[in-house]
Amino acid sequence: MMGLMASDETRTETRTETRTDTGTEGRTQGRAGGGGVSEVPGEASATRAWTTWTTRLLILGIVLAAVNLRPAITSLGALLEEVRDGLGMSGSVAGLLTSVPPLCFAVFGVTAPRLARRFGPGAVVCAGMVAITAGLLIRPYAGGTGGFLAATALALMGIAVSNVLMPVIVKRYFPDRVGSMTGLYSMALAFGTSVAAAATVPLTGALGGHWQPGLAVWAVLPALAVLPWIPFVRNRKAPASTAPSTPLPEGERSAGKPAEQPPLRITRSRTAWALAVFFGLQATAAYITMGWMAQIFRDSGVSAGTAGLLLAVIMVMGVPLAFVIPRVATRLPHQGPIVVVLGVCGLAGYAGLYFAPVGGAWAWALLLGVSNCAFPLALTMVGMRARTGAGVAQLSAFAQSTGYLISIPGPLLVGVLYQHSGGWGLPIALMSALMVPQIVVGVLAGRDRTVEDEAAR
Repeated sequence: MMGLMASDETRTETRTETRTDTGTEGRTQGRAGGGGVSEVPGEASATRAWTTWTTRLLILGIVLAAVNLRPAITSLGALLEEVRDGLGMSGSVAGLLTSVPPLCFAVFGVTAPRLARRFGPGAVVCAGMVAITAGLLIRPYAGGTGGFLAATALALMGIAVSNVLMPVIVKRYFPDRVGSMTGLYSMALAFGTSVAAAATVPLTGALGGHWQPGLAVWAVLPALAVLPWIPFVRNRKAPASTAPSTPLPEGERSAGKPAEQPPLRITRSRTAWALAVFFGLQATAAYITMGWMAQIFRDSGVSAGTAGLLLAVIMVMGVPLAFVIPRVATRLPHQGPIVVVLGVCGLAGYAGLYFAPVGGAWAWALLLGVSNCAFPLALTMVGMRARTGAGVAQLSAFAQSTGYLISIPGPLLVGVLYQHSGGWGLPIALMSALMVPQIVVGVLAGRDRTVEDEAAR
């Protein structure tokens, strides 16, 4: 896969270098959305360097980072009952624990663009992988609920900044392949999510049956993910042929100074708000699923191992679909039909979970897995609803931070409803009800327009 993308990069840059625009003082004209490149001495050699090992290393880094964006959550979901018993948590406190991920994503995710401007996106993602490693190592042995929550928050801080910067990095370094690269890292994200859900219980058994090493073992993956990002810690520039840019004013072209783009008034964009609410509602469903779905199956009479496998099935559906959906979405003028299909699958899955949670468990897991692919669709729309890299950075931070704030009450409310009703009927009804507005705002977010145009009105 990485070799294919690297060869595609070579072909893209060859086409870019051979197409010149004689009307703009020798600047080459890239493909739509790719921007232009100045013909500066030494730039060709830098471009060639980026077409070989650097590009492949960056793709490897993106894939490994994406693999680590969910195991901290799904591994905990698979062992939630054991963690609750070991730490003496009530149902409400466990609900609070499942709400910590979106809270941290909202609080820390909004800082990602500022950190990226100061230190470079590669350095921020590298630091994020270090934070994930430390948090996952510390939390099982922190001693008490408070320490467990604090260490979990440290890991989630690293996930939060990486979450926001993934679409930015894709738009910046691969502007001509937003769909395929978004699909690649979404597929890697789904793979890591499903593997953690399926393997946590067996690994715990193999490590002596104690939940602490069963959770701590997942620190190995982010430790490995640090390595490919180290060369990018000091590299803040995109490769010459793929760095998105906008035409410079005449007075600044000769001076070689970049034109400063004022920040967008992102809150004036209806599309940005629709995308933020869509992101928030799909995140609500996702974190309820990751935090509670294994417990729903276990309380219905399914064994712990099988419940973990069912959760893994829900997550593993994102592996192929997360690669296909972004590629299809970028070819459609309106992504609303995809939103509707995913929403209908979610409603059908929740209905089956209510009426026959055990008899049709595998079918409901498949349907809910399809519905969960609203996440890669949302990420793809972030890249499509802005024209520039700066616009994508602002939209990504706004949509994800606002969306995760919206999603915070969902998992907590599910825990409260479960504890006070003594069953899963009300929580499942809540999940179904939230799917309807998710479809509506998703259709609005899928319209063919950009936040730059709306924010300028």
